[in-house]
Amino acid sequence: MITSIIFSLFGLAVAAIVFLNYYFSSKTKILRRLKQVSFSRIGSLQNNKFAKIEGLALNIETPLIAPLSKRKCVYYKIKIEKKVSSGKSSRWETIVDQKVIQDFFVEQTGERLIILPTVNRNNYYDYLVTDRNISSGTFNDPTPEFKAILDYYNIKSETIFGFNKQLRYSEAILEVGEPVTVAGHVKWIKLENPVKEYNYSRIASLTAKPKDKILITDSPDALRPKFGRA
Repeated sequence: MITSIIFSLFGLAVAAIVFLNYYFSSKTKILRRLKQVSFSRIGSLQNNKFAKIEGLALNIETPLIAPLSKRKCVYYKIKIEKKVSSGKSSRWETIVDQKVIQDFFVEQTGERLIILPTVNRNNYYDYLVTDRNISSGTFNDPTPEFKAILDYYNIKSETIFGFNKQLRYSEAILEVGEPVTVAGHVKWIKLENPVKEYNYSRIASLTAKPKDKILITDSPDALRPKFGRA
């Protein structure tokens, strides 16, 4: 009887942990917030209103290049981890966790919105789908592309005995031309200097407020059905 109660409590505790991890995950939090807001057209955006827009991500200046996949993008996130053993247990330890983002357009039926992310005083919250993974291990040499990334970050791929380290890499990007959903407080701004391929002196942007950061996601779950798809 006591044993069954203990197992039941243990099962409930595990279920609670799984639920909390899901409920407070980056993806779930951003999708939950986005579902509270209706989609808007860029041309009808009003100053100081919180709005949600879907469109295609476009670069303003020279696009970024994702380290592994070499795709053109306006935002990429990479993580490199190594497996660390301690006694009978092991865990993955993060050794590189990097985000690189630039100003970008969101284009919707010929109209454009500008996103101006700040990194030092982070004004945005995001979830990007991880779509590139690669790893190396004892019987798995790193590919030349993975080795080049490891060398760039001064990460040795072998132990002092010449065995491959257990390393893994993940990459998520907001690709140029990829469907994206964004949300934030609208601010129409005057452009002091011309922006390439944009012929107007004013443009709508999204801003953050203390309790409302700009939201950015390329999750298909945030899009209306069939948006940006053939």
